[in-house]
Amino acid sequence: MSFFRYKNYVYPLFAVLTSAMIIIFGLIEATNVRCLYFLAGAFVWMCIFGCWKTCLKVLPILVIMGGLFFGIGYLATSDYNFSLAMVSRLFAILIAVIPGMSIDPAAITRNLSQIKVPRFVTLGALIMYSFVPVLQGEIRRVREAMKTRGAGSILNPKIFYRAFLIPLVTRLVDISDTLALSIETRGFTLGKSKYTVYKKEIVNLFDIIYILGLIAGIVLVEII
Repeated sequence: MSFFRYKNYVYPLFAVLTSAMIIIFGLIEATNVRCLYFLAGAFVWMCIFGCWKTCLKVLPILVIMGGLFFGIGYLATSDYNFSLAMVSRLFAILIAVIPGMSIDPAAITRNLSQIKVPRFVTLGALIMYSFVPVLQGEIRRVREAMKTRGAGSILNPKIFYRAFLIPLVTRLVDISDTLALSIETRGFTLGKSKYTVYKKEIVNLFDIIYILGLIAGIVLVEII
């Protein structure tokens, strides 16, 4: 009955596919006012299908950056349609990021392994999806260390270089070494060695409804 069970995340490959669909369609149809309606609908659609946490994180950025881009475009050109097109392109990029940000790195790795994608691609995807949270955590730790030492404002170029940038780069180099050892220890090879996937990612009804809903939105914008 797993085909009918609701999941709190979208099938990983569908998430990547819909990200590509949204950004391509949004950039091509940016001058069409209905493109904004589609992007708003896609945002709500993603909230319904398990991406609501990421949507809430992105929402303030959409509001602030959207208003900023519209204001700059209108002041520069006094053209309402041109300003809306700028906002549409921005929204397409930001909303297209949401499905990818909602994917668990382990889930996309399992999914790529299931369809026998070359191992170097699988490894690259795992590192890419894992890097952003690691980078955020290291930046937070370095900033906390700066506050503890009373290093001063990060806006000062000397303080930024000595107290922030150098420790951050050093930590990232250490993490890369640890990551390489971890991959080797777990037997992750780039050759054609045999492997199995313990927990497989399965497409269910809600995944199909999710992708068909976005495709239907694109078709409606084109034909109306």
